[in-house]
Amino acid sequence: MPTRHDIRNVAIVAHVDHGKTTIVDAMLKQAGAFAAHQQLDDRMMDSNDLEREKGITILAKNTAVKYHPKDGGAPITINIIDTPGHADFGGEVERGLSMVDAVVLLVDASEGPLPQTRFVLRKALQQRKPVILCINKTDRPDSRIDEVVNETYDLFLDLDADEDQIEFPIVYACGRDGIASLTKPEDGTVPQDSENLEPFFSTILEHVPAPAYDEEAPLQAHVTNLDADNFLGRIALLRVEQGELRKGQTVAWIKRDGTISNVRITELMMTEALTRKPAEVAGPGDICAVAGIPDIMIGETLADPENPIALPLITVDQPAISMTIGTNTSPLVGRGGTGKGAEAKSAVKDRKVTARQVKDRLDRELVGNVSLRVLETERPDAWEVQGRGELALAILVEQMRREGFELTIGKPQVVTKEVDGKIHEPVERLTVDVPEEHMGAVTQLMGVRKGRMDNMSNHGSGWVRMEFVVPSRGLIGFRTEFLTNTRGTGIAHSIHEGHEPWFGTLTTRNNGSLVADRAGAVTAFAMTNLQERGVLFTDPGTEVYEGMIVGENSRSDDMDVNITKEKKLTNMRSSSADSFEAIVPPRKLSLEQSLEFCRDDECVEVTPEAVRIRKVVLDQKERSRSASRAKNA
Repeated sequence: MPTRHDIRNVAIVAHVDHGKTTIVDAMLKQAGAFAAHQQLDDRMMDSNDLEREKGITILAKNTAVKYHPKDGGAPITINIIDTPGHADFGGEVERGLSMVDAVVLLVDASEGPLPQTRFVLRKALQQRKPVILCINKTDRPDSRIDEVVNETYDLFLDLDADEDQIEFPIVYACGRDGIASLTKPEDGTVPQDSENLEPFFSTILEHVPAPAYDEEAPLQAHVTNLDADNFLGRIALLRVEQGELRKGQTVAWIKRDGTISNVRITELMMTEALTRKPAEVAGPGDICAVAGIPDIMIGETLADPENPIALPLITVDQPAISMTIGTNTSPLVGRGGTGKGAEAKSAVKDRKVTARQVKDRLDRELVGNVSLRVLETERPDAWEVQGRGELALAILVEQMRREGFELTIGKPQVVTKEVDGKIHEPVERLTVDVPEEHMGAVTQLMGVRKGRMDNMSNHGSGWVRMEFVVPSRGLIGFRTEFLTNTRGTGIAHSIHEGHEPWFGTLTTRNNGSLVADRAGAVTAFAMTNLQERGVLFTDPGTEVYEGMIVGENSRSDDMDVNITKEKKLTNMRSSSADSFEAIVPPRKLSLEQSLEFCRDDECVEVTPEAVRIRKVVLDQKERSRSASRAKNA
């Protein structure tokens, strides 16, 4: 079959924080993608605000560099897909792999292969993609290059790779400095025999297969991602498998349900560096963007109108975690941060609080996120949203919050399935790196959560790596407690491992909640009296309502408290006298921490200004009656 030697398609896959985006930055700079006078940011591919704040890649993105071979040959276009490293965004990885002919597996020279490395490598091997191993961050003081290479070979054997797949080339790199070499450097040093990424580029050209095609085959192009433009409307990103795609051409659009309709390509664009530029034609192997098809979806095919042949739909793993997302039902709905003053009133003008607005936003999210499911519930103003993990769902809620939505979020639950008449629940493979002195605390923590240790290794550097298989619901609320027990030094990563029979009852949070018993503003006097009862979450002056959780109780049961109590003025003293006791600063919970904190009878209220935890049933008497009924039953 003929091949196109002027193009290569490659995805860079790795565990979170192993340096994928950094090395793509260096490739763009060294390939001359930017003018000398351009002001460049770090992590240019992380264009999303949340990606920059959290330091992780959330959406798979593609870029293209023009590489000029040193022998003076014609320039070669290298299309690079930067994929997320977090397991919760695995749907993005699977889409990215469908666009490329090979993968660069990036592994940290110190941390070695971690759970997400296993996940993305398994996907690549299943699709028979050639692999290039890149050992990154060789300059880390604790790097152990030989051991990491051996661990990677072991991982290939664990995943049943065949002989051809195990014979992979190895590149040693320091992505931050933009240097790569084929010669192994000393541990903790930058490669000395190179000054740039030239060895990395040449390895890609040599080992990534050029796209092959059939000259007689009709047009086939696969939609792998979606984008939007204010002027062009919906944009479909696709890879042309066979034939040619031209601007103004009429093509057959084969939908997910098998129906076919003819549509016209109004705009055709190709990626250069970080921008899309108009093009006239895209050939086999090209990754391009087209406009003019308003309802096109991921996984669908554009084909020849005379001979339409569909490509297989993109399949992703099933969701493991679900939570209920509904409209805000608290007494403070639509009232801004405090509900007082002209500023608050102007801030809530564009507030989105209706069920129709929430449902429309969730439907829009389904268009571009193939790993998400939205199901109806008994209530007309709430929906069950299923995703890969807690972080993926928290990112969705955070995006909606920034867009002006007010929401009520239920406690995350696991998605179970029935196998041979028995309930099975999702399990995760958790890899933990901790200093030796915290090993006992972590083992005890996992014992409570029904985790079983699968593997333990000590690299002799004072750190221990432990692998556990643990039910997914045991990891809800795990990270905060884990960081507390390891004094902030532990590193934990988990990845979906399959389903196992139901593990039984788990008690993950021992302490109860401090619940406000009336509406009003928090006073410093009341906080001073309550802070010995537990840890408070609110500042003085914050508006609260009955049923809102204002702190964590030091005991296991819930306690209703009056946090709005004022010190009364008497004829002997003023109301501000004698208040010398210092208030302990309240603990501020992020959205993820609030979701972890929730119990089954609690939920999270999310607004653009605030994240509050509250009881599902706000009325104190109604909660007491429900508790006594449950006890008697």
